[in-house]
Amino acid sequence: MDLAGILPVVILASVLPWCVLAELEVGQMGGGSLHPRPRPKRGWIWSQIFVEEEDPTPRIIGKLKSNSDTGDLSIKYVLSGEGAGELFQIDEYTGEISVLKKLDREEKASYVLQAQAIDRRSNQPMEPESEFIVKVQDINDNAPVFLNKPYVSSIPEMSPVGTTVVQVTATDEDDPMFGNNAKLIYSIQQGEPYFSVEPKTGMIVTSWPNMDREAREGYLVVVQVKDMMGLSGGYSASTTVTITLTDVNDNGPVFQHNLYMFQVSESAPVGTTVGRVMADDGDVGANARMNYSLKDLEESSTFTIRTDPVTQEGIVLLAKPLDYERKRRFAISVDAVNDLIDTRYLSVNEFRDLTNVKIIVVDEDEAPVFRAPLYEWKVPENAAVGTTVGAVSARDVDEAGNPIRYSIAKSSGTKDVFRIDPNNGTVIVAKPLDRETSDWHNLTVAAKETRTSDLSSSVEVAVKVLDVNDNVPSLAAEYRPYICEGTEAGEIIQLISATDPDDPDGGHHLYFSMAPDKHINPNFTIRDNQDNTAGILARRSTFTRRDRAQYLLPVVVTDSGSPALSSTSTLTVRVCACQPAGHCASGGVEALVLSMGFGLQTLLGVLAGLVLLTVLSLLMFVVRKHRKRKHDKVMAGEMETEEYSEKVFRYDEVSVVPGLTTQVPLRPHPRRRERRLRREEVAASIRMSLRHSHLIGPGDEVFRQFIVERLAEADGDPHVPPFDRLRTYAFEGAGSVTGSLSSLESGSAERGPDQACDPKSTFLRFAPWGGAGNEETSF
Repeated sequence: MDLAGILPVVILASVLPWCVLAELEVGQMGGGSLHPRPRPKRGWIWSQIFVEEEDPTPRIIGKLKSNSDTGDLSIKYVLSGEGAGELFQIDEYTGEISVLKKLDREEKASYVLQAQAIDRRSNQPMEPESEFIVKVQDINDNAPVFLNKPYVSSIPEMSPVGTTVVQVTATDEDDPMFGNNAKLIYSIQQGEPYFSVEPKTGMIVTSWPNMDREAREGYLVVVQVKDMMGLSGGYSASTTVTITLTDVNDNGPVFQHNLYMFQVSESAPVGTTVGRVMADDGDVGANARMNYSLKDLEESSTFTIRTDPVTQEGIVLLAKPLDYERKRRFAISVDAVNDLIDTRYLSVNEFRDLTNVKIIVVDEDEAPVFRAPLYEWKVPENAAVGTTVGAVSARDVDEAGNPIRYSIAKSSGTKDVFRIDPNNGTVIVAKPLDRETSDWHNLTVAAKETRTSDLSSSVEVAVKVLDVNDNVPSLAAEYRPYICEGTEAGEIIQLISATDPDDPDGGHHLYFSMAPDKHINPNFTIRDNQDNTAGILARRSTFTRRDRAQYLLPVVVTDSGSPALSSTSTLTVRVCACQPAGHCASGGVEALVLSMGFGLQTLLGVLAGLVLLTVLSLLMFVVRKHRKRKHDKVMAGEMETEEYSEKVFRYDEVSVVPGLTTQVPLRPHPRRRERRLRREEVAASIRMSLRHSHLIGPGDEVFRQFIVERLAEADGDPHVPPFDRLRTYAFEGAGSVTGSLSSLESGSAERGPDQACDPKSTFLRFAPWGGAGNEETSF
């Protein structure tokens, strides 16, 4: 078959997709020695095989045949490729191709297969392998589907006709290139006449002019889509589109009333809400925000207005206190203006509105009102009782005009210092004042109505007590000045200051001076520093504790008041053996004794004397008891006459015989010395007492001073006879001419000249009871 014969068959196969015939002439091949004959080149000729989807199976969709096939079944046809054996099969004897299952174009649109003719005897290909395509033909088996449904969109209100709202889109899985299966058409099912849809694109647009959000805010539009260009027999789907109109500022504020009436009590505090006004605005959000203001009408400054951010109401507030008796009615005007103004929709004047407000003040029974919020008075501290300090005044502001009574509700400081007249509010002094005790008095004065009500109010009264010079100045501390033994003339030994409880206007100015005397103080002087301090200066350089332990220095302090007041304080200046740095290390007992007029060594001497007196008193008691016993025996005649080797002369008696004197035995017979206390025992007892007292020996200056003072005291006592007093002597002085301070020198016979002047010797003389003679014991 030539090419001209094959072409009609190919064309027929393309028209009838269920039958494809292709014939190829293939040269017969003999058993190995065949000689090919010259012939035109032949091969498989295929076109596409079309299979309609969803067709029932199985069925033959085509047939293959080689021109070498003589019908003797010597040719075997083999099929391979996509779906071979599963979806497609070939009859190996006839070459008929069959489809085994239903095909779905949406799952797979085409299959590529390979066919081959094989000689059964030699198992060799009779033709080269050829490829052909089985194409699945579409049918309208899918409905359109909307994407992203449901749809929600919004447009500004008052939008012009033709404004784009939203585009809806549907898809169809059928083949858009084959017939009208996937050709979609859109239409409006609900939403007319406000909206329309473009049939081919699904674009929704407005079709109604100037839609008003305040009239209707939302619309629900239903859109339908059909395939097959909307022809019958096709599939369809629908979706909804929710369209909302957004607000624009196309409305101005409008007050609900032309006149608002409010009432407020005259006692209402500042900031009280008087009332609320409201201007309606059909817009929402920022387009509905507005500001309220008060127009400059009658007494508008008494009130103020602000906008409630939540409700957009105008809140009228009280800005000043009210007084019913002064003004009872107020008329004000309130203006409301939008924050945002859009002249595309309204004029400027359409974005505001005005209303009137009348406010009526309600009368209240008010407490008395003082004429001053605070009273402050001054009174001198020496004001006499009954002196008027000041007066308070209150009134009843109500129309009744009730009388007022006054009282002191509370006071600070001393109680009942002031008294008030209940009828006229005059405050007077009730007790003496003292600025130094309390310089301010704070009173709370109450005013109370006396007729229709018990309403009361109070006011604070501050009374300042003015100072007068009624206090004397005094030294600021208890000074304990001291002066070192090496102090030079002109040196400051103490800096002093003074205080004064008074409080003069110009401040304190205190003056320091010495106490007036006819003689100038040779030891110290005072230098006034003119700053309420003064320095005590030494006037000489010869201060020693040996000469004097302390000095008394009167200091006069005078204030600058009128009249001037002064005081005198006496300072005790101690003389001190200071350390090299000038510090006086004395303290404790010595400091106490120096303040009493004694030194430390004097105190030690006093202690030593007390110990000695205790010991000697015991010895004297023993001696007296022994002598009394002896005297009693003599008087009874029991003792024999004794001889005495020494005599004592009595100078107060005159002898009968001229030239003779009465002799009284002084010392007993030597054989009776063993009955007396031994001198060594007494001395040892005294030395033991001295050791126990931890004192220094009799050669010390302190001890000598103590003996001198005790002797002077004994010799100057006119009331006690010398013979019944204990006389104590110690260290009468090295090189003394007398050797003894006794009026009798009877002890000199037993002491040598050297012993009498020995500074380490201690002499104790006893003057026993008179009548039997005096006895002197020395050791």
